[in-house]
Amino acid sequence: MTTPTPSFNADAAATFYVEAGDNRIAYRVMGPERVPPLVLAMRFRGVMDEWDPAFLDALATTRRVYWFDSAGVGLSSGEVPDSIPGMARVLISFVEALELGAVDLLGWSMGGYVVQSATLQRPDLVRRLVVAGSGPGGVPDAPKPSDRVWQAAGRPVNDDADFLYLFFPETEEGIAAGRRHLARLGKRNEPAEMRVDEAGVKAMIAAFAKFRAEDAIYPQLERLSVPVLYANGTNDVMIHAFNSYAAALAAPNAQLILYPRAGHGFLFQHVAAFVRDLTNFLDADHGIEG
Repeated sequence: MTTPTPSFNADAAATFYVEAGDNRIAYRVMGPERVPPLVLAMRFRGVMDEWDPAFLDALATTRRVYWFDSAGVGLSSGEVPDSIPGMARVLISFVEALELGAVDLLGWSMGGYVVQSATLQRPDLVRRLVVAGSGPGGVPDAPKPSDRVWQAAGRPVNDDADFLYLFFPETEEGIAAGRRHLARLGKRNEPAEMRVDEAGVKAMIAAFAKFRAEDAIYPQLERLSVPVLYANGTNDVMIHAFNSYAAALAAPNAQLILYPRAGHGFLFQHVAAFVRDLTNFLDADHGIEG
């Protein structure tokens, strides 16, 4: 068997573990020792290996970046919480266990739900917030995903065709970007991470159901007072960009950026543009310490 050749620094980032609450959380870290660090929260069924290494490398040129497997996911112990607030508590315990102090948070897709909930629970731990390809849950009249989306996302194992459809527009440009993204994955010199098991997937689906109802963030957005950037692709078939627009209108200190001809994986389709915009947002108050 041929050993993959790492193409990015993120491919060689060591895996560490920390005891956080009742869980042993696996994480990786990269970038200069600057304050505050940026902590990333992953999507539905996603593990650390599925962050695009080009994206991680670009982020880590100017800041310390942490990415992790939540409880019951990938290399971490425990069980997947069956609510978004429960997942947020895992994130909070991870930040506290590493004694990171106040952090910036970026959540993609389901991770966007988690970082908003974490910020509402512990605003003292969050300096700035980035919600990517996501929304606040409970937005009135928001367009719903199609049956095709649920069929693709719900398959026990997703192939490349599923990922291309779910994350990238069905255009020549979008498909090419998606194939480049997929080609960048899987280059670590170690076995691929374990995927989320059936019980974990069921817990995540239960969390989604609650997030559309009693756990929805939208009715609470007036309390989300930290600076927040909502970002999405205009062609997102998973979580329609209308959700980001509605959230940016309702949150008191929010900005919105929509990327044209881009989908749910816009942050990997337009790495340079998104990292530039994200960096400008995080550094806007010149609060970064060298």
